[in-house]
Amino acid sequence: MFFADIANAMGTAGQQGQAGPAGALGSFLPLILMFAIFYFLLIRPQQKKAKEHKAMLEGIQKGDRILTAGGLYGRVMAVAGDELTVELGEGMQVKVDRSYVAGLANPVKKAEKKEEKKDK
Repeated sequence: MFFADIANAMGTAGQQGQAGPAGALGSFLPLILMFAIFYFLLIRPQQKKAKEHKAMLEGIQKGDRILTAGGLYGRVMAVAGDELTVELGEGMQVKVDRSYVAGLANPVKKAEKKEEKKDK
């Protein structure tokens, strides 16, 4: 009796394959779910961050404190197209391409200044 149960279990294990469109969809479903997870966890946030960085680069003005991709802090003294003249220290000015700006050195203070201007 015990061996008959084992034989039945072994006999049905080989009959797992399905035929037709339901079987094809079932086999691609994990792949589709993995792509959806990658999209929402990796691709979409990167695109959002890239948009924010591009908007920040376009909004750089004279007087902003910036951090370059090389790790240098400075103040923007002049803007000419994609070329920024950045003052690193007293009397030391360098020209930096706009795309090499990593971010604003103090974005919180800049946001606070905008709020103060709106309140006045």
